[in-house]
Amino acid sequence: MRYSPIIQKTIEYIENSLQDELSLENIARFAGFSKFHYHRIFQKEVGVTVSEYIRYRRIANAANILLYTDEKIIDIALYYRFETQESFTRSFKKYYDLPPGQYRKLVSKLTLQREEMTMKNEQLLKGWNLSGSHPFNYQMGIDRETFHKGQASGFLKSVTAESKEEFATMMQQFKAENYLGKRMKLSGFLKSKGVDGFCGLWMRVDNALQDVLQFDNMGDRPIVNDTEWNHYYIILDVPENSAIISFGVLLSGRGQVWIDELEFEEVSIDTPTTNIDYGCDLLDGPANLSFEE
Repeated sequence: MRYSPIIQKTIEYIENSLQDELSLENIARFAGFSKFHYHRIFQKEVGVTVSEYIRYRRIANAANILLYTDEKIIDIALYYRFETQESFTRSFKKYYDLPPGQYRKLVSKLTLQREEMTMKNEQLLKGWNLSGSHPFNYQMGIDRETFHKGQASGFLKSVTAESKEEFATMMQQFKAENYLGKRMKLSGFLKSKGVDGFCGLWMRVDNALQDVLQFDNMGDRPIVNDTEWNHYYIILDVPENSAIISFGVLLSGRGQVWIDELEFEEVSIDTPTTNIDYGCDLLDGPANLSFEE
C-alpha cells in the first residue's frame, strides 16, 4: 500500500493547524490509523517523527515572524503552543544556534543586506540551472522569507509566461556511475501559489546515447493552484547502462513553486517505483481487422 496520499493529507492538516493543539492521537485519527501505525509510516515516509515535524515547522514559522514583524517573543511562543518563553528559547536554539532575540537582531541585518542585492538567476543557486521550453519567461532564486526549515528555500516562478504550454525547470545533472543497479528516491517539500498549469518534482535516468531509461515528472499527481508545504517523492531505478541522472522542479504556465529539504537516497528494491512507462502491452496477433468490433 502506498501511504504517500495519506501522509500528504495529514501534513496539509498539520500545516493548517500549527497554532492549534496537535496530538499524535488526533492526527492519527484524522488519517484513519492507530497512533502507533501512523507514527511508524510517517517517520518512514518523511524521515522524522510527527512530533519533531510539528516542532521544527512551528520554529521555522516563528523565525519568519521574528524577522518580518515586531511581535513580542512571548506572544510568538504562546501562539505556537509553547508553554513558556524559556521552553520556546530552548527549542529555537536547537535549530538556529541562537536565542530568538539575538536571532532577530543579527539575522535581520543580514537579510536586509541580501535583499539589496540584485537577484541573478543562475548566479544565485550554486549547482542549479534554469532550463525548459521557455526559460527566459521564468526566474529561479533563493527565498529567505518563505521556507520549510532553516533559513531559505529555492523558488521557480513565472515572470512573463502566457500559457500552460510554456514551462521551465530548475534542475541539476550528475554522473550515474555511483548509483548503478540501485533504486533511488528523490524527495522534498514543495509549496505552490497561483499555478495554473502544474508543478512538481521530476527525475530522469539516461544512457550514454541520451535515451530515457527511467522518468517521472509527477504528471499523474500534479500540484496545482495554491498549496501549503507538503512532502513529495519520486522513486526510479538506475539501470547498469545508465550514464546521467537529472532532477529538479518544474513549473508549467503561470505561478510560483518553492522547494526545500531535498534528499536523494537509496531505497530497498521492495519499494515500488514511480517510473512512467510509455510503452504499451503488445497483443499476441492482429485484432479487429474488419473494424466491426
